[in-house]
Formats: sequence, structure tokens, C-alpha cells
Amino acid sequence: MILPAILIIAALILINALYVGAEFAAVSVRRSRVQQLASEGNSLAGWLLPLIESPAALDRYIAACQIGITLSSLALGAYAQRTIAVELAPLLGRLGGLQDVAAQSTSAVAVLLVLTVAQVIFGELVPKSLALQYPTQAALYTLLPMVPSLWLYRPFIKWLNGTGLLLLRLLGSPSQTHRHIHSPDEIELLIADSRDGGLLEPDEHRRLQRALRLSLRQAKQLMVPRPRISALDINTPLSDVTSIVAQSPFSRLPVYRDSIDNVVGMLHTKDLVRWRVSGGQEATLERLLRPIASVHESVTADRVLRELRVRHSHQALVVDEFGGTAGLLTLEDVLSELLGEVGDEFKSGDPVAEALPDGRIRIPGAMAVDAAAALLGTQWDTEATTVGGLVTAALGHLPVPGERATVGSYEFEVERVASHALDSALARRVVPEETGTEE
Repeated sequence: MILPAILIIAALILINALYVGAEFAAVSVRRSRVQQLASEGNSLAGWLLPLIESPAALDRYIAACQIGITLSSLALGAYAQRTIAVELAPLLGRLGGLQDVAAQSTSAVAVLLVLTVAQVIFGELVPKSLALQYPTQAALYTLLPMVPSLWLYRPFIKWLNGTGLLLLRLLGSPSQTHRHIHSPDEIELLIADSRDGGLLEPDEHRRLQRALRLSLRQAKQLMVPRPRISALDINTPLSDVTSIVAQSPFSRLPVYRDSIDNVVGMLHTKDLVRWRVSGGQEATLERLLRPIASVHESVTADRVLRELRVRHSHQALVVDEFGGTAGLLTLEDVLSELLGEVGDEFKSGDPVAEALPDGRIRIPGAMAVDAAAALLGTQWDTEATTVGGLVTAALGHLPVPGERATVGSYEFEVERVASHALDSALARRVVPEETGTEE
């Protein structure tokens, strides 16, 4: 009698494990992978795809799993108490000298503890771990027993889902169905796991991280600041414009009237070349201008990229809250944020950080605060977008060569100043990161 009972209990635990594995596999399997298998002719993937593509169908699938888990657990406990516990009670009475009531209670508690441990380990933890490690295989292999379960539990699923939605409405909570969606933070964790597992190279990992953070970077953090903009006055004769363009590393130059705050368009060198090839007939700079897009300095990089794509433009003017020119943002600036520094045979690259023999690090003033913080392995709570702005804010006045300012666990010494702005600074750690964080 004991052996058949043990086999039935093992079967009930296996059924519970199947439902648990099916539930976790259904919510963690990649829809793109199932689509690929279905297109390759995998029949199980073809059956599974409609279930995970539709939020309502996935809701029913999960509900069937949960009903199966509940029923198998209840059946397991009831059956074990009616068989194993009953058989074990007389044995405990003889060996322990217990009375009938005490022997039955002890037997019931012992069976309950053993079943709970077995159920948690073999019916919950093991199938959950396997389903999360191999979601595609688990979802496909558990599909066949789940199909009759969906049909069998259909009346209960409809009633239970309806009751749950009604309670959510009464509580004022929006009803949400199961969907395969992840927040940017979760996606970043998945990317990090793929890197740790060897599926992504370090460069690929960095590019994907930058892509996720593109919506967090504002135009003012990526733009060429106003003092560094190369621009033309609209009254400049075309003969002089030709000389200026020939010496410039840029193929597109903004054109202003009276002041850089009044940019009226953009000159493309291709248009200037066409004018020269056509014989250099009488023309003015204004006739060669193309329109230039404008974005606010608070607009995020992904929206700037969308704007440039819609307008078929290569650059956009960045304006501040007063409508003045704050800087210039090019497609290259956005791509550099996504892919790293983009080289150009005519344009010299931006200055980069340089480690010095004495342990200090020379950091350009135009370097982004986020990039400098990642380089130094620290974090700063600041509104500044560049290292120059960070150090200037810490000093409280325009920087002077030789001055020092401490920000967090790093001390910055002003090395060079150009046009009243910090050009480069020397950084060195002054306190351990842990101490700086605690303070």
C-alpha cells in the first residue's frame, strides 16, 4: 500500500512541477525566438505563438497553470493525509508509545512537513530554475499537456479572471494583462547577463547601454556649445566664404544675421561647389542657404534623432529658454553618444582623458560629466553637463590656472583656461570612495 501511494504522490509533485515550469516559461520565453522557430516549421512553436502573442490568450494560459498548481497541491496534501499519514500513525504509536490521537496528530504533522519540503524543492524551485534557464525548450515541451488543461479549466478560467478584474475595478486599480515587456532597467540587466554569459562582446555591451540611455541624455549635454560654433555672417561675400569653407573642417556651417542668436539658415559646401562649377554667377550667400532645424536644449537625444530624420537634416540649432542660441547639435554628435567617437579625415577628434605618470588624470573641460564619472569610477550629483561646468560650480567663480576644487572624492586642479572657460583640469583621488560616500 505504501509503494503505490508514494508513486501517486511523486506523480502529483511532477504534475505540479509541470504547471510551474509552464507558467515561468510562458512569461520568460522570447517571442522573437518562438516566431523564428515557427517560421522554420516547428509545429510546437506554431501552436505556442498565438498563446504568447495575445495578452488575453497569455492571461488564460497563466490562469490554467495557476489552477493546475492549486489543484495538484490540494490533491497531494489530501491524498497523502488519507494514505501515508494513516499508515504511519500505528507505527508511531508502537515505536513511541503514543496514544492513538497523539500518534495521528504526529503522523499528520510529519507527513505535512515532508510533503512541503518535497513540494517546494521538486515542485517549485527546480522547475522554476529550469524554465528560467531554458525558457524556449520548457515552453515547447510543456505545451502538449497544457492544451488539454486549457480546455478542461476553461469555465473556471473565465469565472476566475472575471472575478479578478471586477475586484481590481472596485479597488480602482487598472486591469493589466500579462505581456512580454521590460523596463529599460530590466533590459539593461538582461544585457549585462548576456555579457557575463559571453554572448556579447564588451564593445557590443557598451553600445547597447548607450542606446538605452539615449532617452536620458539632453541636447544640451551633447551639443557643441555656443562659443565653439563655426558660423558665417550672412553679409559675407561669396568669394570670402569660399576661402573660409576651404579652411574649415566642416561641410555644413550655420549662417546668422547680426548675431549668432539670429541663425537664419545653413550653408552646405555642396551648394557652394555647385555655384562655383556653374561659373560663379552673381549670387549672395542668402540664396545658397538651406533651412536649419531648431530644438530646445532640454529635448532628449532620441527625440532629436527623430527630428533630424523627419526633416532629412544633419544638424539642429539648440536654443535656450529665452530663444537664444545655446549650441549646435549634429547627427555625428548623437552617433558619437551611441557608437563612441566617430572619426573624420578632416576634423580632428575631441580631446580625451590622459593618465599622467604621477597618478593624476588630465581631463578636458568639455568632457561630459557622465563620461568623466564613469572614467573615474565615481558619481556626482550635479546639474553641470561638462567637467568645466562641474569645476566652475565647485569654485564659485570663473576658473584661474592653478586653483583647486574638491568634488566628491576627487580634487581638480585647473590646468588651462581658454576664453574664461576651463580647457583642462588635473584630477586625483583625495579620499577612498567608501569614505566619501559615507560622508
